[in-house]
Amino acid sequence: MNEPLDSRARRQLFMDARSQNAWLSIPVPDELLRELYELTRWGPTSMNCSPMRIVFVRSAAARERLLQAVSPGNLEKVRAAPVVAIVAQDMRFYEQLPKLFPHRPDAGRIFREQPKVAEDTCFRNSSLQGGYFILAARGIGLDCGPLSGFDTGSVDRLFFEGTSLRVNFLCCLGYGDPAGLFPRSPRLEFDEACEIL
Repeated sequence: MNEPLDSRARRQLFMDARSQNAWLSIPVPDELLRELYELTRWGPTSMNCSPMRIVFVRSAAARERLLQAVSPGNLEKVRAAPVVAIVAQDMRFYEQLPKLFPHRPDAGRIFREQPKVAEDTCFRNSSLQGGYFILAARGIGLDCGPLSGFDTGSVDRLFFEGTSLRVNFLCCLGYGDPAGLFPRSPRLEFDEACEIL
C-alpha cells in the first residue's frame, strides 16, 4: 500500500500552486523539460494508449508563430513565459499500440475500424495526460499557466500541418511572478460537486 504524501507535498501540488499570469525571466533548461516528460509518461491511460505529444516552444521564431493563434488576453502570457508547451494529441495514437500494449497485438484495429471511438479515446486520454503534466511540473518546482484562449485550427496549421497531431491546450511553464496573481477564486464544496451512492 502507498504511503500518503506529506502535507507539504500536497500543498505544493494542489493548494498552494496557482495558474500563473506573469513570469520571471529565469530560463527552464532542457534537462528539466526531459525530467518533466519522464514523470508525466508514467501516468495511466486506457490501454496504455498515451496519445499526448508535446511541442515545447522556446525559440523566438516558434513563439512568434504561436502568438498568431493566441487570443488577445493571452498574448503577454505566451510572450513572457520561458517555455510554452503545446499539449497535443496524436489522432493516430493506435499505431503505437503494438509497442505500448504488446499483449494485445490487434488492439489498434478497434480504433482503425471505429473512428469516433478513436477520437473520443484520444481526447480523453491526452487530457488526462495533460493533468499529469501539470502535476509533474509542479512536483519538480515549475509553475504552470494552462490556456485554452487560442484558435485551435491556427495552431494545428502552424505547427502540425500534414501530421496526425492536433492541439489540446497550451501550458506556459517557468517560474511565476507572484505580482501577476489574481486573488484565489473559490472552489465548489464536496456536497456541491459530489455524491456518494
